[in-house]
Amino acid sequence: MTPPSSDKDTSPADETGATRPRMSLSQRLRAYLFAGILVTAPIFITFYLAWLFVTFVDSKINPLIPAKYNPETYLPFAVPGLGLIILIIGLMLVGALTAGFFGRLWMRLSERVLSQMPVIRNVYSAVKQILETVLAQQSNAFREAVLIEYPRRGIWAIGFLTGQTKGEVQNLTEEECINVFLPTTPNPTSGFLLFVPKKDLVPLSMTVEEAIKMVISGGIVTPPDHRPEHERNTPVVAAQTYEDLDVLREREGRPVLVDKGSRPRERLDDAKDKGGDG
Repeated sequence: MTPPSSDKDTSPADETGATRPRMSLSQRLRAYLFAGILVTAPIFITFYLAWLFVTFVDSKINPLIPAKYNPETYLPFAVPGLGLIILIIGLMLVGALTAGFFGRLWMRLSERVLSQMPVIRNVYSAVKQILETVLAQQSNAFREAVLIEYPRRGIWAIGFLTGQTKGEVQNLTEEECINVFLPTTPNPTSGFLLFVPKKDLVPLSMTVEEAIKMVISGGIVTPPDHRPEHERNTPVVAAQTYEDLDVLREREGRPVLVDKGSRPRERLDDAKDKGGDG
């Protein structure tokens, strides 16, 4: 005698032994559609942005090429990327020329002329200093992601170390401070420059690339925790750390020192020491 058939059709058991309801045709088609979007959308968007960049460079460089030297004059079709190739070769030639004696002489003369222009000299010096800092092989700019309390106590934000605080800002500050760039979402090229006490910084195990992805996506893309398991289970920061301090400052109008060992960096080092001892 055969058992009565169930009204609800089920698929074969999965790895855990539990049966799952069989998907209907419309659910399968919708799942296939979403899977296709997840596969093709990143590839399409990447190639589309690359194509926009190549065509933009070609539109600016190709008109400058004399007609008799332009391959498109003799070919029945356009050559995509020709302007980009010429731009790269031109930058290499400029770099090679500036390495010689006449190149260095030309750079000194041009910088001397630019330094005499009231507005241009400020823009030129700022852009040059930024590019030299970012493109330097030993540059420490954007080499580490950190967690800071911003814009108020108890709210955390991801920032990037850009250097050691120096000059007047550090001389006016009792504690050792670090320059931190706080990017905005979803455009990380804009943001705020903060001078944060070193003891209030919490270093993150995620890479700079992972942190930038998290900022751009607005938290949708969350990188995994790369720390050892004993460190994952030990909280390092808390909103209550400075709450009593802020209340006393507002009520009595006087500064109150923070208890030793209560700063985020000190608590992180203490958690690491306990994990290492265990």
